[in-house]
Amino acid sequence: MTIFLIVLLTALVFEYINGFHDAANAIATVVSTKVLTPRQAIALAAFFNLVGALMGTAVASTIGKGLVDTSYVSMITIFSALVGAIVWNLLTWWLGLPSSSSHALIGGLCGAALASAHGDWNVLHWSTGLWPKVVLPMLTSPVIGFFGGAFLMFVLTMCIHRLTPRTVNGVFGKLQLASAAFMGHSHGSNDAQKTMGIIALALFTGTKAGVFADLPAWAAFLRTPEFKVDQWVVIACALTMAAGTAAGGWRIIRTMGHKMVKLQPVHGFAAETTAALVIQGASGLGIPLSTTHAISTSIMGVGAVKRFGAVKWGVVERIVWAWIFTLPACGLVGYLTMMLCRSLGLK
Repeated sequence: MTIFLIVLLTALVFEYINGFHDAANAIATVVSTKVLTPRQAIALAAFFNLVGALMGTAVASTIGKGLVDTSYVSMITIFSALVGAIVWNLLTWWLGLPSSSSHALIGGLCGAALASAHGDWNVLHWSTGLWPKVVLPMLTSPVIGFFGGAFLMFVLTMCIHRLTPRTVNGVFGKLQLASAAFMGHSHGSNDAQKTMGIIALALFTGTKAGVFADLPAWAAFLRTPEFKVDQWVVIACALTMAAGTAAGGWRIIRTMGHKMVKLQPVHGFAAETTAALVIQGASGLGIPLSTTHAISTSIMGVGAVKRFGAVKWGVVERIVWAWIFTLPACGLVGYLTMMLCRSLGLK
């Protein structure tokens, strides 16, 4: 039971970090365009992250049982996966790089599972899980985000080119409130579910291992003979992510909202709307999409329409390298953590 409580606490720590690490996804543009103050933007994002996190569990199921062979997963495996994700998230937050918390968790889980299976690569569900629901979306969603953002910005430019800047800023300042709320909701509907899936996997694994065998009757809800996402898990993850979002994430907000491209309300509206639509579609399909990839590339696409040189491509290059290294780096940390635990007699 003690090991489960450690895993649960570690999972909630990851969810909290996810909240402030990815808070910039929902609010960077609305802050940089000065439509809302930072405090107002964080409150908006926290609320809609919470609402979105309570909507559905398709992504949680993918994370919990669709990516690796659960017969090789132990409590220590899950703990090692979370350590890999947390280490990477804190590193990229410190550097101000908007990397993917989703891919950090997936990479950590794959590396830890590989170590648990003694290097047997068959433990990874490549053809049915990792390729169609992680790698392929990782390649296609940035393209969709970039060209989707560029297309919407182009259409909006054609519609408003005769209006005065004051009118445009006034109208889209109000519309950006809706797009920021939509972005926050979409982020919650996808990102919070990843930790739900990990906790549900821990409950399932603990039940199989007999961890909960001697629990009193009032704690019987922890016993999960089949993989499922309980309501208390949904609520705990939703509240934890909302709390993390409320803590902010100013290093990444500065990168997303100021360093890549200078935005005005119409640009923020186009970028947020595009990214939210991409994320919402992925959530419905149970795809653990990187919200960071979606909003970052949408901002790039919007900025490129404004003026190609308006995008600071040197900053973009740093971000892309962080994306490339996320899966293997977290996989390596998860693998090494699992091996260290095993050497200490923990399995």
